[in-house]
Amino acid sequence: GSSDEALSNGLESIKKFLDRGVKNLLVVQDDASQRNAILDLVGNSDVETVAVGTGEEAIRELRTAHFDCMVVDFALPDMSGFDLLERLKKELGLYDLPIIVYTAKEMSPKEETRLRKLSESIIIKNARSPERLLAETSLFLHRASAKLPPEKRKMLEEEQKVDPALNGKKVLVIDDVRNIFNLTSLLEGQYMEVLFAENGREGIELLKHTPDIDAILVDVMMPDLDGYETMREIRKMRRFKSTPIIALTAKAMKADREKCMEAGATDYVSKPADVDRLLSLLKVHLERDEKRTE
Repeated sequence: GSSDEALSNGLESIKKFLDRGVKNLLVVQDDASQRNAILDLVGNSDVETVAVGTGEEAIRELRTAHFDCMVVDFALPDMSGFDLLERLKKELGLYDLPIIVYTAKEMSPKEETRLRKLSESIIIKNARSPERLLAETSLFLHRASAKLPPEKRKMLEEEQKVDPALNGKKVLVIDDVRNIFNLTSLLEGQYMEVLFAENGREGIELLKHTPDIDAILVDVMMPDLDGYETMREIRKMRRFKSTPIIALTAKAMKADREKCMEAGATDYVSKPADVDRLLSLLKVHLERDEKRTE
């Protein structure tokens, strides 16, 4: 089914990133068997993986070596994941290390918000699936490879001021896998306000109470009320007749695209989300929508 497909796509993207020279990955996980499972998965001559069992050891490693990505189990024996991330910032000044956090226990929305503030992280809940972890790791390492030295990146950031078309806009993301492609950090990086709904019904309820939403992203592969149905329902709401809706599809098949457009999508992006395309689509459609409503 689709999880096999997701897995093979994940493995594909890993192969791609492995072609890009040696990457350093730090795995912080106290359960030896899980740790080994991760090492087996990611183990490759092009990825140098260091595995440790405690937060203290992780801090020691990060003091002395450079890593492109860190995978951390939130339940460490010696400190909470929050404490670890806070110390990485305060003591080591590591503000931009990509971090993949996985947790067996449900996080409250409050904890998730706290975590987002602390790290540019992806949160994987109940990560029983090492493949999923692998796919996420590869996406991040692949991204980290594009990261410049801090001073260069600062220059770049001054150049790329936040896009005024996106700044301050409210966007609703309807997706049953929260934050899977780091959508939140991406959109918040443009100073957009991001609201979340985990399924179509929740999304539609939220829209009823939030008339000032400027754009909507809908994952069409949701189990509950599917994305196509959700988009149709949204289009029936007078307030959202012409609001930009961008469909996130798993594969960019012609039939899927047509189905998205028929259901009322303004545009579509296939997952894993092509970041630049997503931002430029949002910008174009938000600008158009503004002209229309002036």
